[in-house]
Amino acid sequence: MELTKLMEHVNVKEVIHPKRIDITGLAYNSRKVEKGQVFVCVRGFKADGHQFAGQAVEKGATALVVEEFIEGLDVPQYKVESGRNALATLADAYYGHPTQQLKTIGITATNGKTSTSFMTNAILENHGLKTGLMGTVVVKIGDYAEPSELTTPESLDLQRFYAQMVDADVTHATMEVSSSALELNRVGCVDFDIVTLNNISREHIDLHSSFENYFEHKSSLIRNAGADKVAILNLDDEYSASLVNKTKASVITIGVEEQSADVICRNLDLSTGRAKFMVDITRDLVTADLVIPKQQFQIELSTPGFHSVYNSMVSIVIGLLCEVPIATIQKSLFEFVGVERRFEIIFEDDFKIIDDHFANSGNIDITLGTLEKMDFNRVSLVYAIRGDRGVTVNKENAEAIARWAPRLGIHEVIATLSRSHVTQKDIVSDAELAVFKEVMDKAGINVHLYEELPEAIGHSLQEVSEGDLLLLAGCQGMDFGAKIALEQLETIRPNMDKKKLFQPLEKRVAGNS
Repeated sequence: MELTKLMEHVNVKEVIHPKRIDITGLAYNSRKVEKGQVFVCVRGFKADGHQFAGQAVEKGATALVVEEFIEGLDVPQYKVESGRNALATLADAYYGHPTQQLKTIGITATNGKTSTSFMTNAILENHGLKTGLMGTVVVKIGDYAEPSELTTPESLDLQRFYAQMVDADVTHATMEVSSSALELNRVGCVDFDIVTLNNISREHIDLHSSFENYFEHKSSLIRNAGADKVAILNLDDEYSASLVNKTKASVITIGVEEQSADVICRNLDLSTGRAKFMVDITRDLVTADLVIPKQQFQIELSTPGFHSVYNSMVSIVIGLLCEVPIATIQKSLFEFVGVERRFEIIFEDDFKIIDDHFANSGNIDITLGTLEKMDFNRVSLVYAIRGDRGVTVNKENAEAIARWAPRLGIHEVIATLSRSHVTQKDIVSDAELAVFKEVMDKAGINVHLYEELPEAIGHSLQEVSEGDLLLLAGCQGMDFGAKIALEQLETIRPNMDKKKLFQPLEKRVAGNS
């Protein structure tokens, strides 16, 4: 692409050393610059791309996009208001506006983004559609998949993935949209057709400075949707419900408790832990290009928990909006067994091991509330403290554990920092560890603290007895927990059927390398 043609897509304030040249691509990481690319200087929380512009030019960058001109570099420099916003716009233009060629679905929430995205993808795939999926666990493009590095990739990577989807003849793409991605404009030029916000609770407060800022960024996915789009909102969540009249999009509401919603849950049966219910579409749902008639149909889920009802209702509406037959939706949800590390039962013999993504206090309430409904002798909690999420989130997580501990008979927690199993961005700080221990001490809960994950899991396996439940809980720090636990079990019980033992790891992406 010719440089000046590309730069027509952004508001350029000033140019020095202008030149008409063909460029080979875009970059924002100086270590990954290739010859002939435009290097976009992005100011981040920990580093400023302007400091690495010289390195980028040395590696072959033929032009720069900057917020302030850099002396001593004799290449075209285009001055813009925001390098980050320019990156999103330029990436979208460079790759030919790929999301305009896809049915693009954006899913945000504090809890349930991953499960809802996977449910939605299963429904679309079972209808015979070629799909893409991006989120916390995986980036999937048709039949190809790779582990995710971020919930929502940086805008340049995101648009590249979408372009690869178009090239692979993908028609429908589902994406988890994080609050960080919304604040940092990674999804600024994504043309979403369907957006949804299912729930909001306290998460990433330290990153966004306040809950109000967090909600402001999260809700922008809904508020910025255009008149030709559809927004799915949950009337049972006061924050989601507050957005009904704050978007130009056609709004479809769901509700379990709030029976005034457009799509409601009736006759909910959770007696087995796995929900059965009637979906009641209470009126004809009219969008810009579709009418979904008023009707009722039965749903039976294989994923446990009350939260799965809300996740499934969002995915049901998305399926209907994508013209998937009701029978396919019913079959897909009945066959869908869940997402890795979301209340995943990885061992079920004389005792159970459950692997769960304990992200925030909302997740913890859901998980431990589900445990309360289950039968077991004793629960052993191995908890990977959440690194680099700040004191507030870690305090609230610890307080949630402390609230449930007496109801579940938990008197001790086996905690780990997972030093060797997290990257730099997930290291537990001294302050995060201190606030966790402070809350546990106040609650009278004994903490066995281990630097490393294998030692923490080994402690628990040595103590587990018949009828017990071992909960592997935590985010990035527990990603390798299932693999470690099953490998240790193999050593302890060498006569076990190895194929059966390691079956839960066969399709796993996280922590399986």
